[in-house]
Amino acid sequence: MGETYKVHKPAAPIDWVVEVPGSKSMTNRALLMAALADGTTTLKGVLFSDDSRYFLGSLQALGFRVEIDEAAKIVTVEGLNGRIPVTKGEIYVGSAGTAARFLTAMLAMAEGTFVVNASEQMKKRPMKPLFEVMESMGAEITCLEKQGFLPVCIRGIGGRLPTHEMCQVKLDISESTQFLSALMLISPMVKQGLRIEVTSERKDGAYIRITRKMMEQLGAKVDFDGVNYTMQCGIAYRSGCCQIEPDVSAACYFYAAAALTGGRAVVRHVTWECMQGDLKFLGLLEQMGCTVCDAPGGIEVRGAADGRLKGITVDMKDFSDQTMTLAALAPFADGDVRIENIGHIRLQESDRIHAIVTELVRLGVSCEEEPGAITIHPGMPKPAVVQTYEDHRMAMAFALVGLRVEGIGIADPMCCRKTFEDYFDVLDRLTAK
Repeated sequence: MGETYKVHKPAAPIDWVVEVPGSKSMTNRALLMAALADGTTTLKGVLFSDDSRYFLGSLQALGFRVEIDEAAKIVTVEGLNGRIPVTKGEIYVGSAGTAARFLTAMLAMAEGTFVVNASEQMKKRPMKPLFEVMESMGAEITCLEKQGFLPVCIRGIGGRLPTHEMCQVKLDISESTQFLSALMLISPMVKQGLRIEVTSERKDGAYIRITRKMMEQLGAKVDFDGVNYTMQCGIAYRSGCCQIEPDVSAACYFYAAAALTGGRAVVRHVTWECMQGDLKFLGLLEQMGCTVCDAPGGIEVRGAADGRLKGITVDMKDFSDQTMTLAALAPFADGDVRIENIGHIRLQESDRIHAIVTELVRLGVSCEEEPGAITIHPGMPKPAVVQTYEDHRMAMAFALVGLRVEGIGIADPMCCRKTFEDYFDVLDRLTAK
């Protein structure tokens, strides 16, 4: 695929039935739990993308036995009950925030000395709150370039904490809930138990709830009293079999395509039982005038006739990965679209608030940028090449504009390899129908 992808505008409202990859967030959580379990765990429906391959490669670099069958979407991991096979090594986590945060926490609790390296993009993303907690537990973390950021050298504590009482730590998750998920996930390595007091205003979130549910499915219960997350002494992950859900974040692009064109989209295997917070995006589409219902094989979205959408004000703190998707729909609404409580997305793969506003302005759409919010006014976008900032969600979401407007190009489309490497191939096949 060339440097710029040209979106093909369909001649009629879409009628698509699509299958999306497995969930990135669930794949990487399952990989960590499988590595810490006692025995062999088989993961089915695994996502294969840049992020998950960095996670798999890191586990292999640390000596874990990992068998991979990409065609069948199956990975088998032999866990060693919280032990790392080697005591010295280096891993490269690329731009994968989950791999960076989860594996840093694991290595800080392990026996040995390890280097965690990352892409230039990941080197800019916050890590300091996690480093501070791991250091308070006894790990030695040396920043190799800039203080508070990757790359680092970690000397782990080998599970030896200075007290036999429950380990109690404080954590601020205002910059990323992945810090909390990382500590929760490695809690079976803390044999005397772990209590995490969340000191930030934000105490919970959709991805934290996914972490809790997945841990409990594999036998590691988490108690939450509104402030403290408690994992009792002696908890452990069961080995066995784990099925990864389809990626609801990826499904939402196809649901949004139905909304934009006044068409229909069904995404296979997406159900209301899915754990992922981005299911809330379907309720948002209903508020904007779409119809959402169950269909054979998955959830179906039908857009209003001619893609007529209603303006909306929405708090997207709990499903902020869909901010870019809503921003792509917003110019076609009959009133302003205001997206609130999203300040944390400035610290993700790109400064997503600034990126959204910059690209909407490039498309001729009027909008306002605030520290934690965006207001987008109705207006027909003009043809342009959208810049993507090495951010997969910018690329995938803004391609949707081209379903309504001729002449939309996406620069650096292959940044979508992070979570959905054949997204634009799938889009090509669908729009060619």
